[in-house]
Amino acid sequence: MRIKNYMYQVGLCLFISVLTNLSAQVQAQEVKGIVHELESSQRVKDVKVKNLRTKEETKTDSQGNFTIGGQLNDYLTFTQIGYNVDTAFIYAGGVQRIYLTRDNKSIIIDEVVVSRLTDSRLIAEIEQAQNQGKVTEASQTRGGLRLSPSRLFGKKGKQARKNLDLLLAEQNKRKVDRLFSDQTILSVVPLNDTELPLFREQFRPTLEFIQTASPEDVRIYILDSYSKFKSKK
Repeated sequence: MRIKNYMYQVGLCLFISVLTNLSAQVQAQEVKGIVHELESSQRVKDVKVKNLRTKEETKTDSQGNFTIGGQLNDYLTFTQIGYNVDTAFIYAGGVQRIYLTRDNKSIIIDEVVVSRLTDSRLIAEIEQAQNQGKVTEASQTRGGLRLSPSRLFGKKGKQARKNLDLLLAEQNKRKVDRLFSDQTILSVVPLNDTELPLFREQFRPTLEFIQTASPEDVRIYILDSYSKFKSKK
């Protein structure tokens, strides 16, 4: 499903590609990245990057590059004058996409944009969609809550509820991926660079399973899924 013609006041964005270098054999771990402006793809300098765990700070250079000490499960903040401060949770290696936004601009939200929102931005969009999609409202004259036909049947309310489904699905997917990560999978079964993303998409477990599974449960699940994956080839 692709959601069109629904505008959020989330603004002009910066695209930050964060390439993580997280070797378990190296004590001095680093997170590397390049900051781009989304609309023009130009590299952005002087963006302040901070690791909330270590309190280490750095800035992007004239070409938008940065390097900062970090590891899996760290939170990084990205700050630029005129933009909202946003955070990125480093839960997997590879490229992370970060969007810093201004309040006085608008972008169209669809599946592609939603998949690239940072966790903090995703939470903000969920709260906004929940508020806009409510079918009840407080009654100042009668007290309590009353059903709002305009919210129930109006185009804006319907669109907000559709968006909420998409946003919540993305949030749940991220919760699963933090435990069903590349590192976890490769610690159990041998997959090459081509097979790994296919395996993750085909055998991504449910959120309910991840929330209750022990590390041993996850390991057994990966082994069983690997047998099925190989049998299809």
